[in-house]
Amino acid sequence: FIEDNDVGTIAPTALRGLRGLLYLSLANNRLETLPRGLFQGLETLTQLDLRGNPFQCDCRLRWLVTWLSSATPPAESGRCRGPPHRQGTPLAQLQPRDFHCLVSELRPFQSLPFSSLAAEPFALGGHPGVALAQPFAGACALLEWDQLAGRFRAPTIINGSSPVACHPLQLGGALVVVVAQLGGGSAVWRRAGGPGSRFVRLQALGSGRLRRPHAVASARLGGHWYLGVADSSKGGTSTLFRWGGRGFYPHQALRPWHRDTHLEFLELGGRPALVVCSGTRRPLVYRWSGAAFAPHTDIPHVPDVYAAKHFRLRGHVFLCLTRFLGDAKVMRWEGSMFREVQQVPARGSMVFQPLALAGQRYVILGNDYAPSRVYRLGPGGHLEPTQELLAPTPRAFAPLSLGHRHFLVASSFKGATQIYRHVTVDLGS
Repeated sequence: FIEDNDVGTIAPTALRGLRGLLYLSLANNRLETLPRGLFQGLETLTQLDLRGNPFQCDCRLRWLVTWLSSATPPAESGRCRGPPHRQGTPLAQLQPRDFHCLVSELRPFQSLPFSSLAAEPFALGGHPGVALAQPFAGACALLEWDQLAGRFRAPTIINGSSPVACHPLQLGGALVVVVAQLGGGSAVWRRAGGPGSRFVRLQALGSGRLRRPHAVASARLGGHWYLGVADSSKGGTSTLFRWGGRGFYPHQALRPWHRDTHLEFLELGGRPALVVCSGTRRPLVYRWSGAAFAPHTDIPHVPDVYAAKHFRLRGHVFLCLTRFLGDAKVMRWEGSMFREVQQVPARGSMVFQPLALAGQRYVILGNDYAPSRVYRLGPGGHLEPTQELLAPTPRAFAPLSLGHRHFLVASSFKGATQIYRHVTVDLGS
């Protein structure tokens, strides 16, 4: 008997070797949990008393609930003290299925020995990859899985001059990469053959129009591919290009003189739309007229938005807004305008990105001065924090799946590009 002894913990091997034990009482102590397998080998046990303990009936006690449901000796199992929704519930009334103990997390998998600014996923012919922009190295790299090594490799595919975006597209069965550069002119490149073949320059992009490209996005509208480039120079103009079969050609000048930093294609009310962000004014929402984008409304109370990324949940459209100075915000489309639903402290953040990984929905807030934070999307688009990532100066996050293996690529502006593996952990094990 170890009852009424103010015992708060008990070692996993405390009962080992007591093979002739008939009666065991741990009643009226301070035990909140019991170590897994504590009663293993007690074949002769005929009576067990666990009453009077402040058990926390969480995943750590799932093993005990499973053991009690099949144990032959009669047991006085006691009641739960917590968590709140189980307070007062007898352990004998719980079932293993009542515990939800599978959680997902991102674990470091590989560190690549170079910095990168943008990371954009693609898939062509069953071969997924991520295009990485390396402005300091003056190159675009293509992240691929090395089957023999069991690791990723990232060979350079295009040499350039300070690329800020390497935007991959599948056009006509070929892989096309739009390279937006701060110097030397932006261009469109196409892979000459299948995986592993070289890239050839297809065309110069926006000669004389793009002075300081900052971000690239694309969308298929009305059967045609369109490419949007945000220009952040003082005298530049963000421009929409249209694919003409052999290249992208200027289609619409969006707005000059506003130092645009990002644009995002999405759908609002069944119609294509475009959100353009700038450091000098509030984000502007455009609606598609069938031939061009026309200004529709702006997003109020957020004058310093760096980037906007959208996601859809239960028929609603949400925007994740990254800001230069203020808190990051989650906005929801309410039929004619976006309204705030949540704000997240975000000092030092340059990326606030929603993504799907292994069938789960996340939003990741990158940070230059503190660990990046991973949020799970809860009901109504509310963000629930799950873990932190030690990714240095992240600028983009890209999901990548290889069969049943799922990875997250985190670009780093000043450090090594990081790759994390998405794993599922059983907290009850």
